Order: sequence, then C-alpha cells, then structure tokens
Amino acid sequence: MTILVIEDEPKTGDYLQRGLAESGFAVRLARNGRDGLAIAREEDVELVVLDVMLPRMDGWQVLEALRADPDTEQIPVLFLTARDEVADRVRGLELGADDYLVKPFAFVELVARIRTLLRRGPVREEELIRIADLEIDVLRRRVRRGGQAVLLTAQEFALLHLLARRQGQVLARALIASQVWDMNFDSDTNVIDAAVRRLRRKIDDPFSRKLIHTRRGMGYVCEAQDPA
Repeated sequence: MTILVIEDEPKTGDYLQRGLAESGFAVRLARNGRDGLAIAREEDVELVVLDVMLPRMDGWQVLEALRADPDTEQIPVLFLTARDEVADRVRGLELGADDYLVKPFAFVELVARIRTLLRRGPVREEELIRIADLEIDVLRRRVRRGGQAVLLTAQEFALLHLLARRQGQVLARALIASQVWDMNFDSDTNVIDAAVRRLRRKIDDPFSRKLIHTRRGMGYVCEAQDPA
C-alpha cells in the first residue's frame, strides 16, 4: 500500500518516510502542497498524511482539491500538524479529513491510525442523506430542499449533518455541543438553541413541512412527521 506524505519540514518528512517504509508501506514524499496534490492525482495512492502549513499550497487547499476531484475524493486523509486549536481540528474534519493527529506525536499511534483508516475501505460515510424533500450531499457538503440549493456555513452543515444522520433520535444539547463544537455544554448559555434557530431559518422556515423539532427538556430531533 502506498502512503503519500506531504510535509515540508525536512527532518519530519524524512523521519516519516523512513518509519513508514520500515512499517511495511510504500511511501511517496512531497515537500509542498502542489507537488503532493499532483502525486495524489497521478499515482495509485492509498492514503495521504497531510500537514497544514505547506508552501505553494496549504493543507486546507490540498484537502479541498482532493475532495472536489472524483478521482481522489475517496482517498483517506490524515492531518498531521502542529496546529492544535479546536477550531483547526473542526475545520479539517468539516473539509473532509478522516483523522487529525497533533504534533508532537507517537509514531506507533500514527501507524495505528493509518492502519485503522485503511481497514475502513474507500467509503467513509453515507454519501447522500434524504429526509422528505431534504437532500444532503455529504461528500460535497451541499444541501438542497425542495429542489432548491440551501447555503449553509460549515458549522450549520455540521449541525444539520449530525441531526440528519441520526434522524428520528432525540439528541441532547450536551451531545450536540460535544459533536459539533467539541466542547462541554454550559446550561447557562443558549449557543445550541441559537444555532438551531439559525439552521431552521434556512432549512424549515421557507417550507410548510418542518423537519427539525424541539423536544422540551430533552433536545432536538430531525424527522419528517406526517402532516396533521
């Protein structure tokens, strides 16, 4: 199996190339984002280990290009970066990364995560979710309702995706906070309720049939209820 490492720091890149080769992988090393993207498009790559801060094309741009190309959109991508802010991890996962590991790291953990991703196979998640007239294209991060495109922010998409992929289940505010914002829920704030209201304005308000429902004292549920 061929692993593509896109890493501009010479010592780290050489270390990864040598270590992964000793672990039984064929390894290609690119020193900048543009060269890495070209290799991913032109060669038979099984997985990409990707840094964020890269010359010529940063890791965010490389990931977006990979996910926008039908020939590379299914390649698992593991971010390996010194950027350890929650916002960076959320951004990477929302753009379509399969895993996110922060430097400094234990090499045995990196290899374990790589093997886990490779065992999952090419399909990472359900590609299209439909609830009544709502369609969510998960891989391309596109939403349509009643045949009309709905423009969502990355956070709104993450919230809708969580509710939709667990349709019919009542999700507590604490669960939503941990899954979408990677934070502990503070009962004194209304961040979850405000986010749901913003999402409803786009998903439900223009339509007679409502899909996002409140369960008082419990949380929120996404489901297509039969008209009264």
